[in-house]
Amino acid sequence: MESMTYTYRIHPDIDQEAKMLDWLEQCRRVYNYALRQRKDWINSRKCRVDACSLRQEYIISAEEPYPDYYKQQNALTVAKKSIREFQAVHSQVLQDALKRLDRAFKIRQQRQFGFPRFKKVGRYRSFVFPQFKSNPIIGWQIKLPKIGKMPIVLHRAIPKGFVIKQVRVLMKASGWYAQLILHSDISIPDPMPHGDPLGIDWGISSFVATSQGELIDNPRFYIQSQSKLKWLQRRLSKKQKGSKSYQALTHKISLLHEKIGNQRKDFQYKVSHHLCRQAGMIFAEDLNILGLSKGMLAKHVLDSAPGQFLNILDWVCRKTGTYYQKVDAKGSSQLCPECGADVPKDLSVRIHSCPKCHIVMPRDVASGKIIVNRGMAAVEGLAVKLGVEEES
Repeated sequence: MESMTYTYRIHPDIDQEAKMLDWLEQCRRVYNYALRQRKDWINSRKCRVDACSLRQEYIISAEEPYPDYYKQQNALTVAKKSIREFQAVHSQVLQDALKRLDRAFKIRQQRQFGFPRFKKVGRYRSFVFPQFKSNPIIGWQIKLPKIGKMPIVLHRAIPKGFVIKQVRVLMKASGWYAQLILHSDISIPDPMPHGDPLGIDWGISSFVATSQGELIDNPRFYIQSQSKLKWLQRRLSKKQKGSKSYQALTHKISLLHEKIGNQRKDFQYKVSHHLCRQAGMIFAEDLNILGLSKGMLAKHVLDSAPGQFLNILDWVCRKTGTYYQKVDAKGSSQLCPECGADVPKDLSVRIHSCPKCHIVMPRDVASGKIIVNRGMAAVEGLAVKLGVEEES
């Protein structure tokens, strides 16, 4: 089964916008209450047996079970009968707030860090209709349960064979958007290795360096807008918090951040399509994004967003039928791609010069060649393994 998400702009009227804002607030209340309930239960199990805190202790019965998703969902059904604000919200929309919290706890359990935090006013920006019995798109309008019809900008057609399963309503600084989650029963196999190979090395001075010697400049969208952001935030610090001028300036800052994100994503999509037109196989580094984002170049790393770029590249490769694989990035900039000699160099050295084979090239291009060599070795190993399995 294939699934993908299409995002469209929607234009609700004043009453519909007020209703959606109220729904976001009610979802935020449900999320925060459920989070507080879970945190209290967890803290009540942390008290020492032989001593108690002088300040406070969470006293919850030892027989009280952990408030998981299903228990909180049952409690929500009871709460809707007494809380009038919840009755105006679609029931599955409120349940999705509990599902979102449950997913956050499961991710935290896998990673062993990242405890979910409470949502402040205005920080809960989306809600989901998890299922539809019929197509909500009617002409140039979308019909949402309990909200009604509103214009939608269908700038691209929904692919044939795909059905709308879910709709996420998203509030951004530039307006309201509807994210349509599309599903199809058709299963598309992953592309197999074919065509010319291409290794890419992500960097900061150059955004991408390929094994064919191409260097794509890093646009540095955040760095370019940093002076304007600094000026706006300095003005914001002098405003009275909560005033109309404060809110207007906050909106301007949010619009600028959204513009930077859109510029970055548009650039990465264009680079991905450009790379896929050159080769049938693309190999990239398996980067430690978390480690890179904590170093002295953290701002520049986050500005270029390598994690987002690799995800976009993976999607574009699947869409265009290009084989994509990540390879080990360890030592890729310290080896010679021609003779394999160890050529140590620090981050300031941007030219690779091998003392054995005397080859000279940009450091990132040499790293791209090492990556494509490792990728081809992995592909050849996979081909041998498949051949042995077919013979057996």
